[in-house]
Amino acid sequence: QVELVESGGGLVQAGGSLRLSCVASGRTFADEVISWIRQAPGKEREFVASVNWDGAMTLYSAFAKGRFTISRDNAKNSVYLQMTSLKQEDTAVYYCAAGENGLRMSSSEYGYWGQGTQVTVSS
Repeated sequence: QVELVESGGGLVQAGGSLRLSCVASGRTFADEVISWIRQAPGKEREFVASVNWDGAMTLYSAFAKGRFTISRDNAKNSVYLQMTSLKQEDTAVYYCAAGENGLRMSSSEYGYWGQGTQVTVSS
């Protein structure tokens, strides 16, 4: 069974940091783009960041640039999202997703999704 599993979410105070992990099992995603996408309550899904197959290329949304860092370790079949200077508006469920159509894809273009990990930023 192929799956992506996120972890590392939790409750953190504004200004704090969290590191999210996404581990793939069942197959390798070493040749695919992995993205982090978030969804806050009552809002649409929102692109956060993507990393290409070898980690050489990344793309960030405007709100993530300078605060979040995406990276991957293909030997561990893992992708990470280091989040710093967290704000209350970063509160959301964070999903990782895998796809083949470039660093910026629509939700329907991702072939695999994780179940999500909750990030809550308090004041």
